[in-house]
Amino acid sequence: MAIILTIAFWLAYVVYTVIRQFLDYGTESFRFTTEALSYLVVVTFLTFSALMHLVARQGAMERFASHVRVPRAELDRHFASGHDAPMTVLVPSYAEEPDVVATTLWSAALQEYPSLRIVLLVDDAPFPTDPETLDRLERTRAVASRIQEQLEAPSRRFHEALFSAEVEADAAPFASTQALRTLVEHHRWADAWLRRQAREHDVADHVDRFFHDQVLVGLADEFGLTAQALESAIADAVALGQDFSEVTSARALELQRRLAWTFTAELTTFERKRYVNLSDEANKAMNLNAYIGLMGGAYAFDETASGTVLRTVDDPDAADLVVPASDYVLTLDADSVLLRDYCLRLVYFLEQPENARVAVTQTPYSSFRGAATRIERLAGATTDIQHILHQGMSRHDATFWVGANAVIRTKALQDIEEVETVGGFEVKRYVQDRTVIEDTESSVDLGMHGWTLVNYPERLSYSATPPDFGSLVVQRRRWANGGLLILPKYIRQVRERRARGERVGIVEMSLRVNYMASIAWASFGLIFLLAYPYDSRLLSPMVLLAALPYFWLLSSDLKYCGYKRTDVFRIYGFNLILMPVNVAGVLKSIQQALTAKKIPFARTPKVRDRTASPALYVLAPYAIVAFSVFTFVRDYGAQNWGNAVFAAFNALLATYAIVAYIGVWNSVVDIWLWATRWMYYDPAARAARRAARRAARQAARRADRPAARGGRRHGRRRDGVGPAPEPVLEDWYAVLYFGHGGGNMPVRHDADVVGAAGARPATSTPAGATGPRQERSAA
Repeated sequence: MAIILTIAFWLAYVVYTVIRQFLDYGTESFRFTTEALSYLVVVTFLTFSALMHLVARQGAMERFASHVRVPRAELDRHFASGHDAPMTVLVPSYAEEPDVVATTLWSAALQEYPSLRIVLLVDDAPFPTDPETLDRLERTRAVASRIQEQLEAPSRRFHEALFSAEVEADAAPFASTQALRTLVEHHRWADAWLRRQAREHDVADHVDRFFHDQVLVGLADEFGLTAQALESAIADAVALGQDFSEVTSARALELQRRLAWTFTAELTTFERKRYVNLSDEANKAMNLNAYIGLMGGAYAFDETASGTVLRTVDDPDAADLVVPASDYVLTLDADSVLLRDYCLRLVYFLEQPENARVAVTQTPYSSFRGAATRIERLAGATTDIQHILHQGMSRHDATFWVGANAVIRTKALQDIEEVETVGGFEVKRYVQDRTVIEDTESSVDLGMHGWTLVNYPERLSYSATPPDFGSLVVQRRRWANGGLLILPKYIRQVRERRARGERVGIVEMSLRVNYMASIAWASFGLIFLLAYPYDSRLLSPMVLLAALPYFWLLSSDLKYCGYKRTDVFRIYGFNLILMPVNVAGVLKSIQQALTAKKIPFARTPKVRDRTASPALYVLAPYAIVAFSVFTFVRDYGAQNWGNAVFAAFNALLATYAIVAYIGVWNSVVDIWLWATRWMYYDPAARAARRAARRAARQAARRADRPAARGGRRHGRRRDGVGPAPEPVLEDWYAVLYFGHGGGNMPVRHDADVVGAAGARPATSTPAGATGPRQERSAA
């Protein structure tokens, strides 16, 4: 009904206001005609976006109503029957707080999946000179090994128990009461272990509280409930005087296997910037691509004058680095948390016969409840609304990959692989980095190769929302940048799909175009409405009535998600102060289209302190308020009542948004920092520049001296991480590698080897062990 009313009121406005004006007065003046047409275009585009919101919402309601949750026993049965599809979880990280990373890795490590490998992709500079940065980096590197050590005891216990359970399961079709008592004991032990971890976990904010309650305690509750059910089964068997229960041996084995899966995962850390043949472009996409391109290969370290190069070798036993292949890749942002059965349910969905061509499935992330700041709470509200809309887009085959979390078929990634040669080395791309919204463009690429994407209709993943205006500016400016650049590729996808005989519906196209371009037309359209004094004859109650179903249902959805209905007005003011940010993002897209130059990827700060806002985005909301007040005074005097009311409404809500979400004092601080920035310098940055210049002078002096005789000198590799840097002392080495000598010698990453030049680096395999080194494996 809301969809029908929106269309009906828009048509009524077009007929009874715009067309009527032309029929009654004709094209009385060029100005009025231009105003009428431009106003109609703006209203039409804004109404179209509202209509797409309602269509997506309707699709979500239909999906939620028809969704039937797969029973736990069916999941266990599916994965117990010879399932052999390993998964690699990739967690890209850059300058993250170690505690934030640890929470994410724990939520991934406790996934109930048969074969799980978790890789923390650290993208920081590997050898920082600033002591604080180095300390944070070392603590981040240690997170994976610390979690691995903590999982060792429960993993060993439950795997030993699983071996015994497999032997007993072959002896009888039903589990004995003694076997069930042993199983209860293991579940009680797991329950107690998780609760002990929960007690030891520091709860510093609402994200920690969520992790404590939903991940650790939630999983413990499930194990405790299972133990109670098993005890009831034992009691029933004892009451009947039987030695065997009604629980089948197969089901008891599945429960034991679940314990082993939950507490078993291999955690490791990888740093692409240690290897010169891997791309060092500063964006999340290339961090992921660098590792995905290595999967399924074995590599030896080759020390060159420019650094360590990974060379492919045929024999894994002779390799320094082995990266196992996986059937599935789970990409997970470093500030996200997964519920315990995320992997199990999504892979089960992918492995159903009807989903054979689904490349990506995900649960669009929700926000953590209990935010400490107003702006984080409201940003969380918009995130939860977006979850609903993304679910509805799947109803019309218009899903977009949302990069915070997703399970991806490796085969699909290989289909969209692009290879180019940079500096003599192959660089592979799977996730596109042409724009800063890499997941959106990759969604289009997958569609061009005949793959589809689906949002799983449950809330199984959560991600942090920016806690302050400064970090929100970084995130929303990035989100607004890139959609217009991807739109032509999508149009090409539509043509190719239709050429293959595929049906591309008008609703799918409308939803996708709106998703990619609505920020552009909504931002500029709102600027027109705010800034230009349109003729009062063009204003009509029909415009408000056309928007009413959108705002009414938005308030209803906010209530459904646990917020207030009146938050719809706060979101309006919130979007007003973000309008300059969105415009800046759109202009960056236009700049990139004109110059063909990549826009640097701006990572959303994930720190516990407040992020300062650029002065432009602090001053712009005040300018919006000032201009709205000016417009109100002008239109009130001209008796242009419609524009006056609209201006007053905007001024009031924008003022509230400034006070509530930016803060008057924070505004003063950020503007002061901007105005006085030139008066200060960063001592650490200055020290780093001096060290670089000193190293360059020393290298130049060494290049002027005759080459030293003797073998290459090797530096010691950091334990379990990779080779540490050492200045190259021999000029002949650079000549043989680069083909020329002289000038500043590059820095190479040497290995833990003492011997003649050309010797292979030693692996980090423990003494007495055999096999290749896993990259910083904590296993």
